[in-house]
Amino acid sequence: MAWREESIVSQRLEFVTLASAEGANIRELCRRYRISAPTGYKWLERHRTGGEPALHNTSCRPRQSPSRSDAAIEEAVLRMRDQHPAWGARKIRTVLRTRHPEMNVPAASTVHAILVRHGRIDPAQGDKHRAWTRFEHDRPNALWQMDFKGHVPMHRGGRCHPLTIMDDHSRFSIGVFACDNERGVTVREHLTGVFRRFGLPERVLCDNGPPWSAPAAEDVQTGRHTRLTVWMLRLGIATVHGRVFHPQTQGKDERFHRTLKAELLSRTDLRDLRQAQEAFDSWRGVYNLMRPHEALGMEVPASRYSCSTRAFPETLPVVEYAPGEMLRRVKDDGSIKCDGKTWRLGEAFAGEWVALRAATTDGLMEMCYGPHVVGRIELEAGTTV
Repeated sequence: MAWREESIVSQRLEFVTLASAEGANIRELCRRYRISAPTGYKWLERHRTGGEPALHNTSCRPRQSPSRSDAAIEEAVLRMRDQHPAWGARKIRTVLRTRHPEMNVPAASTVHAILVRHGRIDPAQGDKHRAWTRFEHDRPNALWQMDFKGHVPMHRGGRCHPLTIMDDHSRFSIGVFACDNERGVTVREHLTGVFRRFGLPERVLCDNGPPWSAPAAEDVQTGRHTRLTVWMLRLGIATVHGRVFHPQTQGKDERFHRTLKAELLSRTDLRDLRQAQEAFDSWRGVYNLMRPHEALGMEVPASRYSCSTRAFPETLPVVEYAPGEMLRRVKDDGSIKCDGKTWRLGEAFAGEWVALRAATTDGLMEMCYGPHVVGRIELEAGTTV
């Protein structure tokens, strides 16, 4: 198997969780996780009979447990709080009840009192955290949110730029990647890996900065596409952008970044990119598979996620147009010619073929890249809109 030793149990649990979802194609998941079908079915059976501990190479859970005393419960609460200092009483209670069904775990209010009594939590902090009501898509992979978390220094020099990708419906963390830059080629490399494993989403929500959006000077009035977003369009993935100066559009990803900072970045010294990636992988497993999410009714994100049925094509599909359509090849400077006039689309489309189609509004023509409208021409004004 291609899994690193330090994250092997997390990877196995992620696999069996997705493979146990209704309608899951287990053999296709085995291919995406680069394991054989017999190995995949072996871990499914082990998890079915023994739960998460059975996914370890040697089980560390006794078959029988004695009854726990009140002191032991307090010790378990404090131990979990020390392991996850950013977790509150509800999360700790939910995880303890799941992991230790033989333990008489008290109510969340009692767990909170234990934390306060032992100085693990400031009573005044509770009023600062209020749940937001946000719109969410009704199924996995309808929309992914993607962004860079603000870069952080590393002890051995340089800075780490964490790239985060999450599913809007389930809050499932598709990936957290330690990058040394924020270039489009770097993002494309990581997207290729997650597309191979989880399949293709329908849309991706990004902000208005590079590498998701071209500078305003290049072309303000068209889609401001970059090489990266054109590549995603070629894969059949629409890209949408948040409102300028309105980070709430990507509220889930912004909240994810706060959690990443509180639970990992503010508590871990990053030495270099390799160690940072190991830390991200380990934390991501906890976030997806163990950490209860209040917006999900205290379920874990993996319980609501399933892989996309749209597999990643190793060869880019051809952009197709109907016979007789008015086609133009985009020049190196990002422009096309029509009726003796020059229309600017953007350098990201250089060398590509686009179609000109009549819009529903009189006097407008749509510039289309396959089924995607990437710009509009106002014929009378002679401008793109």
